[in-house]
Amino acid sequence: MDKNQLREETIEFAVLVADMCDEINGCSVYKNQIIRSSSSIGANLFEAKYAQSRADFINKIEVALKESSETEYWIELLFRKNKLTEEHYNLLRNKCGSIRRKLIASVTTAKATKADFHH
Repeated sequence: MDKNQLREETIEFAVLVADMCDEINGCSVYKNQIIRSSSSIGANLFEAKYAQSRADFINKIEVALKESSETEYWIELLFRKNKLTEEHYNLLRNKCGSIRRKLIASVTTAKATKADFHH
């Protein structure tokens, strides 16, 4: 997967989450949390571009991975609070899951690669 493509996906996802949150009445704490976690996925991925070492790179990707997991939690919570339609829930869950799987693949590759560190 092209790193720039994944970066773009994380931006589009964060915008989608923010746009959907704009349509939700109430639950401001939950909305703030999901906006923070969803945008943090991409922020950490962007930071990984300038990692100082392989360990730093892996750490940034793993933080992005944790943020994607947290985002999935908030998606589920908002759905169970009837703040997301089933259509929006499935869309967000699928996009977040896709990003999460790509991050897992990136971490796995980075950990398995023994060559000099270049990102």
